[in-house]
Amino acid sequence: MSPADGLEPALVHHIVNTLGWKSLRPLQEAAVAPLTAGEDAVLLAPTAGGKTEAACFPLLSAMAAGRWTGTSVLYLCPLKALLNNLLPRLETYTSWLGRTAALWHGDTASGARRRILAARPDVLLTTPESLEAMLVSANVDHTAFFSGLRAVVVDEVHAFAGDDRGWHLLAVLERLQRVVGRPLQRVGLSATVGNPAHLLTWLQGSGAGRRPGRVVAPQPGHTPGAPSGATAETAADSPPGDVQLDHVGSLDNAATVIAALHRGEKRLVFCESRRYVEELGEKLRARGVTAFLSHASLSLDERRRAETAFAEARDCVIVSTSTLELGIDVGDLDRVIQIDAPSSVASFLQRIGRTGRRPGTSRNCLFLALGEDGLLDAAGLLLQWSRGWVEPVAAPPEPRHIAAQQLLALCLQEHRVGENLWQEWWNGLGPFGPSAQPIARHLVEQGYLDRDGGMLFIGPEAERRFGQRHFMNLTAVFTAPPQFTVLDGRREIGRTDPGLLTERTDGPRRLLLAGRSWQVTYIDWRRRRCFVEPVDGGGRAKWSGTGFGRGASFELTRAVREVLLGADPPVDLTRRARGALEEARGHFLERVHPGGTLVTRDRDGHLRWWTWAGHRTNATLAATLDGIAVPGQRINDHWIRLREDLTPRAWKEAAADAPDRLCLPAVDEKAVRGLKFGEALPPRLAEATLAARLADLGSAAAVLAEPVRFAVGTG
Repeated sequence: MSPADGLEPALVHHIVNTLGWKSLRPLQEAAVAPLTAGEDAVLLAPTAGGKTEAACFPLLSAMAAGRWTGTSVLYLCPLKALLNNLLPRLETYTSWLGRTAALWHGDTASGARRRILAARPDVLLTTPESLEAMLVSANVDHTAFFSGLRAVVVDEVHAFAGDDRGWHLLAVLERLQRVVGRPLQRVGLSATVGNPAHLLTWLQGSGAGRRPGRVVAPQPGHTPGAPSGATAETAADSPPGDVQLDHVGSLDNAATVIAALHRGEKRLVFCESRRYVEELGEKLRARGVTAFLSHASLSLDERRRAETAFAEARDCVIVSTSTLELGIDVGDLDRVIQIDAPSSVASFLQRIGRTGRRPGTSRNCLFLALGEDGLLDAAGLLLQWSRGWVEPVAAPPEPRHIAAQQLLALCLQEHRVGENLWQEWWNGLGPFGPSAQPIARHLVEQGYLDRDGGMLFIGPEAERRFGQRHFMNLTAVFTAPPQFTVLDGRREIGRTDPGLLTERTDGPRRLLLAGRSWQVTYIDWRRRRCFVEPVDGGGRAKWSGTGFGRGASFELTRAVREVLLGADPPVDLTRRARGALEEARGHFLERVHPGGTLVTRDRDGHLRWWTWAGHRTNATLAATLDGIAVPGQRINDHWIRLREDLTPRAWKEAAADAPDRLCLPAVDEKAVRGLKFGEALPPRLAEATLAARLADLGSAAAVLAEPVRFAVGTG
């Protein structure tokens, strides 16, 4: 490696002599030229592929060459814990050039913030929410602070792009770009996407088509801009690999298997709910296993203690939700274990990528299915993974509620905005342009905004709804259900669902949190605090779900159908898994057919259409066929209930023109109430927003085009 590679010579010196690297990785080499030239980019590599360095080394070199001053690079992450983890590395890299890095998020102390404002760091690590809080804060002169900004790095960019935090991120970047007065170079880092070229276009925002940009993914077999379903990780993460699928039947049995297998190894176990994390952690400790826990409802101190202890230990297990799926460093792992199945192939790739980082080791994952559903979901997911398929990342459609939030935040930022000029702040970014005019009118009509002399400013209704604690509620675009803080004396353990504190119970009320049982001694209802003391057992864990329209995708549900029709994923299936799969195939024998979908009648006389099409597709089909589908039914991934008197002839008549009149699903009132900032929209637009997100029109049309067989007998 030499300075001719395009990097700052002082940086090259430290890469060779301080880090001891003989060369850069392929991704890092490929990123130098486009990033030092100021191009936008999405950098793709498997987990632990050196993406942070691939972005930072060229940008630090450009900083030195261009003599950038002030805060010139923003490094944005979806998780505060990921930022905490990255800070020491970035402090080291910037120090090699006599530059500085600093951290600003919700947990940053006021003293540290004052120091950052007084002496701007060259690189600022933050979240999009904290970035917006800086824009609207009366304590930050954002025009001066960001005057030197040149580039933005978005880590785990796919984690943003797939939900409303992505729309929020793009809108904040457009406002920031207008404050700065120049285009900002945008660099996204991602490990698992099926549509990288689309992701790059998304990240560029208003600059798409106007600024140079490229996908940098030098893995063998990758073609930038490959069609949906192809991925840069195909070559690295497809079989062969040490992946095993077992059927254990219960969480108790899972704990027994984990306790017995792989002793002396460091194991990371993923569960799909906080309750399972708590229950499995308790069961492992009861079997003498050194176990640590990590999930979003544990206190920050509790999670840090667990992650630090786990990073330093050897013979131990950490049980986690998706909080440890992203790139937080927990040291060298020997093994990943998955309880049931993650929700996507992309999540699985992140998780298996936590292993195989040491020389001489390979990536591995052991799936432990707790029942038939978990087994089938895991088998279907592994079948899709074996084909190199990864979900394309798609931004949620029609983010009208984010447009409302952004209008309010802009008025808070600028104090007054011209009623005909506000669109200019988003530089033509689609959802925040002319289509947001009805939203702006509604905000004025309802008092969220006031209008005077052609100017818009924050109104009394916005003050009432969002004004607490300096409008903190306005900068968070996701809603967490209310929880009670659990305290052992002064020490915060975490948070629990209020339902556990209100439901009837015989005897003392006990909670399970941080893998231990606690007896409730006092509940402070007004301040939402619950005081506890440790007990030997009997605690329960519970958290209410969030979100709406959850369920498997069309592609993963169809893969489950293939498994039921006889396809085995090319992984190591244990004898128990093979036996359980054969039982499942027998169970669903009359509900799957290779030639199309089936309509069956069950023993209770209910008629079911076995679509195997996923939640969003089935919701769309039920809405479209409202004349023959049972109204108000609870939608699932596999089937739709039809009217019991339906005949094949009536079906044919109803389904004949259905592909030409596909309908959006009906929206539950509770779901509308759960839409953050939905109250700032006209009710009709709030419902339309959710309906568009519950639908899968393309897959619904595909299912309607398939032959339908009316099976005789029970289903």
